[in-house]
Amino acid sequence: MKLFFFRKRSKWFDFLLGIFILLLIIPKTGQPIRIGMNRLKTFVWSPSISNTGERTKISSFDYSLRNLDENIVTQPIGKGKITFLGFWATWCAPCIAELPSIEALFNDYGQDINFVLVTHEPPRVVNDFIMEKGFEVPVYFPASTVPKALQSSSIPTNYLIDSEGVIIIKETGAANWNSENVRE
Repeated sequence: MKLFFFRKRSKWFDFLLGIFILLLIIPKTGQPIRIGMNRLKTFVWSPSISNTGERTKISSFDYSLRNLDENIVTQPIGKGKITFLGFWATWCAPCIAELPSIEALFNDYGQDINFVLVTHEPPRVVNDFIMEKGFEVPVYFPASTVPKALQSSSIPTNYLIDSEGVIIIKETGAANWNSENVRE
C-alpha cells in the first residue's frame, strides 16, 4: 500500500499547491489567507472553562491604561464586575480572525462585562484598523504592567475573569468567543 504523499500526483495539484504556498509568503495576500484559515478554526474551537481546581485567583487591581485618545484610564480587574481581558495586535492573523466573535460578545454583554483589549502598537495604527473594520469594542494601551498570572508571551491571549478575580477562562490562539460555551 502506497502512502498518499508517494502516489502519483497530477501536475495541476502541484501547480495549485505551489501557488497557494507562494500566496502565503507574499505579505499582501498571505495575511488574508492566514486570517481565513484562523477563522475556520474559530468555527470549531470554543474556549473551555477551567475546572474549578485548576482556576487561578489573582488579587484584584486597577489596570492603568491609555485609551485611543491617549488619556490615562483605570480599569478595575476582579473588583465586582466580570472582565474580558485580551492581548492582541493588528498584524496578528489569529487576533484578527477572532475579533468579530469578541465584537459580537461585546455587543450583547458590553453593559455587564468589562471589556479590555490591550495592544502595544501605536495608537494611530490601531485607530485606523478599528475604524476600517468598524469595531466598537474598547481598545487600550498599557500604562502599567499586569500581574504575573496574566502575562503571556503569545498573542492572542484572552482571559475571562470573574468579579472576584478568579480566571474562569484563559485561551491562547484564535477562538470563537461568541459560542454557547462562553455565553453560559
